[in-house]
Amino acid sequence: MNLKLRLTILSFLQFFVWGAWLITISVYWFGTKQWGSEDFGKVFTTLGIASIIMPALTGIIADRWINAEKLFGILHILYGITLCFLPTVTTADNFFWVMLLAMMFYMPTISLSNSIAYYILKNNNYDVVKVFPPIRVWGTIGFIVAMWITNLTGNKASGNQFYIAAVIAIILGIYAFTLPKCPPQNLIPEKASLSEKLGLNAFSLFKDYKMALFFFFSMFLGAALQLTNMYGDIFLSDFGKIPEYKNSFVVERSTLILSISQISETLFILAIPFFLSRYGIKNVMLLSMFAWVLRFGLFAYGVPVGIGLGLIVLSCIIYGMAFDFFNISGSLFVETTTDYKIRSSAQGLFMMMTNGFGAIAGSLASGWMIQKYFTLTNGDKMWHEIWLVFAGYALVIAVLFAVMFKHEHKPEEIAAVNH
Repeated sequence: MNLKLRLTILSFLQFFVWGAWLITISVYWFGTKQWGSEDFGKVFTTLGIASIIMPALTGIIADRWINAEKLFGILHILYGITLCFLPTVTTADNFFWVMLLAMMFYMPTISLSNSIAYYILKNNNYDVVKVFPPIRVWGTIGFIVAMWITNLTGNKASGNQFYIAAVIAIILGIYAFTLPKCPPQNLIPEKASLSEKLGLNAFSLFKDYKMALFFFFSMFLGAALQLTNMYGDIFLSDFGKIPEYKNSFVVERSTLILSISQISETLFILAIPFFLSRYGIKNVMLLSMFAWVLRFGLFAYGVPVGIGLGLIVLSCIIYGMAFDFFNISGSLFVETTTDYKIRSSAQGLFMMMTNGFGAIAGSLASGWMIQKYFTLTNGDKMWHEIWLVFAGYALVIAVLFAVMFKHEHKPEEIAAVNH
């Protein structure tokens, strides 16, 4: 089988096994189990906790002792086995611990899948810059297909969504063992300090005011990144409680509507070079922050019919700009402003602040806030107010970033990275 096709399958399945439940878990949690918002927030911290702890540890293992493709396969098999226990869990507390274990196995495979693809492509004389992006796009397509399958099979409120992900994860784990070997590269010197091995030397960047400011804003924006993943599907599904919307397409096929967000994400990637070269890194990050304001604000006024439906669809389209523009321009900022000796560690720190500490803070704070202030006595959520609060939060972050963060647009920086 063609190598690019084999890596495309890898990318597709890598995100399929996440997309099968990530967007629809809220419907299962609130609709089927009827557990609380605060506990739901805790469950989503598992992604952040695993993002902080596991990638560095598995990176060391892959660099020193075990072939990357074998480690990847083992982790996915363990992830799939762990997912099989989730539908049998009867308490929110136990669900947290099982999900934490599942995320400990899954989250490091995201970076491992990239490492495997890079190694195989380079080892076979492919141009990684040209060949990898089209392969990676199939990961997003896999995520979308999984969302559609979960919804169209009637499992968005069912524990079967975890079984769907589990079966494919185990198949992916077995498939990984058939890939070309990716042996340890022993890139970490034996005499390296523990902080160097774990990539913690990048924390020295906090001594620089500008970098520290950037990382803190990354954390605050990271708190917003998972909010629509957490609450988007249950928000749309809850319209089913209103008689006039009960049988609407939005309620019955809410996951399909939300998949527009992922489709938009793939398209906005193509627009990033134009915006970066024309407006610069800071302004592209600002566009992302204001896009988050619109993402949440449009949801606040959306309904399943008429103009309200248009607002929901527009919110999903804007998600692509909100998500891509910050993640990619932020990564580019790190690439162009840090010393090459700690650049990989600095990129890891950027991801740690957004997907780690930021995601944990956002999950806990949103869960507590919704439970305490925006949940009625009958358990219904005050979605209009919830989305307005989220929009207000994103607006404050955007304004503060515009005023406090100073960065001069240098087109040559963009050109240097592209070449």
